[in-house]
Amino acid sequence: MKKLNFKMKLLLVLFILINFNLIGQTISYPIVETNVTDYYNTTSIISTPNEGQAFYGQDATYQGNSTSYTNNSDGTITDNVTKLLWQQDMGVKLSYADAFIKTDTMTLGGFTDWRVPTIKELYSLILFTGRVSGQVPYEMFIDSAYFIQPLGDITIGERLIDAQTWSATQYMSTTMNGDSTVFGVNFLDGRIKGYPKYAPGSNNTTPKTMYFRMVRGNPDYGINDFVDNGDETISDNATGLMWQKTDDGQARDWENALEYAENLSFAEYTNWRLPNAKELESIVDYTRCPDITASPAIDPLFTTTEIDDPNGNSGQFPYFWTSTSHLDGVNPYTAAVYIAFGEAQGKMNNNLMDVHGAGAQRSDPKTGNAIDYPDFFGPQGDVRYVFNYARCVRDISATNSINNSNINLNFQIYPNPTNDKCFIYLDQTYLSISVILLNPIGEYLIKLNKSNTNELIINLANLSQGCYFLQLNADGKQMTKKILKQ
Repeated sequence: MKKLNFKMKLLLVLFILINFNLIGQTISYPIVETNVTDYYNTTSIISTPNEGQAFYGQDATYQGNSTSYTNNSDGTITDNVTKLLWQQDMGVKLSYADAFIKTDTMTLGGFTDWRVPTIKELYSLILFTGRVSGQVPYEMFIDSAYFIQPLGDITIGERLIDAQTWSATQYMSTTMNGDSTVFGVNFLDGRIKGYPKYAPGSNNTTPKTMYFRMVRGNPDYGINDFVDNGDETISDNATGLMWQKTDDGQARDWENALEYAENLSFAEYTNWRLPNAKELESIVDYTRCPDITASPAIDPLFTTTEIDDPNGNSGQFPYFWTSTSHLDGVNPYTAAVYIAFGEAQGKMNNNLMDVHGAGAQRSDPKTGNAIDYPDFFGPQGDVRYVFNYARCVRDISATNSINNSNINLNFQIYPNPTNDKCFIYLDQTYLSISVILLNPIGEYLIKLNKSNTNELIINLANLSQGCYFLQLNADGKQMTKKILKQ
């Protein structure tokens, strides 16, 4: 057979991409899983709920891009999902200005293009398998097998959780008492907060210091690519997620938010879910906030219900539930994560103020008596609404349409990237399944036929490194996804 020249190969690649609808589907901002596999109600760990049962649809129900790291043995850690390269050991605390000076001279791992991470890059490292225990050994919200995470120094009066990591993202407004503010992630208490850039009482002159974990690679990570689909949905081609454009204006406790999302039939799709913490944080727009743009911290393509704050003032926006529980305190299963798209308010010295910034991630009790809320809790008097809002999400690749009989199927590939075998988990059991693995120029490499199953194993051990395309056909439905062989 005559060998294909470069031009012919390129045309074949384009043919494959067009026919498999893969052009424009590059995921530059893959959301890394929270790694949560346990299920919770409002007070305890529970057995796996079935579809239609209470608490179905929480974080552990849906598994996406599981964490995958490589220790490069040179002080750097590669995130194989995001393609970001991280500093393993943060060293000593730095001021915000000194952190940028440090990156100008860093040569860690032989690289000179280190940068201070954005809040979205930094948040990609958070895991909600952590727990706020106040005890040593500490159950951290970061993978301590790969990353060195210090604790607060209790010998100088700090709490164990006082070892926050700052990002490059400054708050557009101010917090507390007019403080210039930088967003950071606390990998010891599982939150995003805005922290004052300068020492209290110094009139913004004496810099505070925090930890910084430098990053390099994938400059597109954290940058959204929103498209208004014209049907009250918004697609983010960067993450591969589709969102409700407008929330439904109803406040719910956590269990009812889960139920609402699971039962939602909207824009001809039925596979909506309540987003996990990292999915919902991905649509925060940190260039926007009520004080500066008179809007929530989200792209103006979205519409968000406006509410009154606890003092009855207009111009506030709701907290939005995620499907992720937040293990904190003596009763660790009672709270769930929310994102504050409006000001993350608190009451200090009997004054209601923005204490952590629009775009903060905190948590609320999962349920309570509506007449008791909002109330105020913790050292910054965090406003707790408990009855929060929901903005549902679905995977763009899983087009489970109501009125379309020729619908696609949904499946997950794990691990992806892979070095050897990969496991394919389908959304349901199918009577007849055919699997075809193709190389980039459309040649069949593996063919597999199965029946009456929702799990498959593909062995890529003998294939060279690179990108492949896995096409599944099941009971008349079809879907193609990429597999990366390392």
